[in-house]
Amino acid sequence: MNCAACKIPTIVLELDGIEIDYCTRCKGVWLDTGELDLLLSEAENVQEILDSVTIVKAKEKALSCPICHKHLDKVEYGVDDKVLLDKCPNNDGIFFDEEELRDVIALGRSEEGRVAKVLKEIFGETKTQ
Repeated sequence: MNCAACKIPTIVLELDGIEIDYCTRCKGVWLDTGELDLLLSEAENVQEILDSVTIVKAKEKALSCPICHKHLDKVEYGVDDKVLLDKCPNNDGIFFDEEELRDVIALGRSEEGRVAKVLKEIFGETKTQ
């Protein structure tokens, strides 16, 4: 699969049975919908997470889904603090650039959950504020 941002081939990282497509150039991450479901499966606040995702208009360059090739929707994730992400309109997955991924971890709602654990194993601790 090619990176949604750089268009170069990604590498597949596997942790805890979850495959994550990772771009070595921009450090972007693509998670297929099924992979997102696995990461969120143990979160107590799954519905809150899903309800917090809303499509927004943004002045960022539109990226294309590496699976269906449609333009990714810009979505905001979070309740109080918002993180702008790129989500496939066909629900094929979601793209995180390096900073977005760290920001999602830093939101703290899943700080002790499986999402944070797996992502920290791949990318290390989040940056300090």
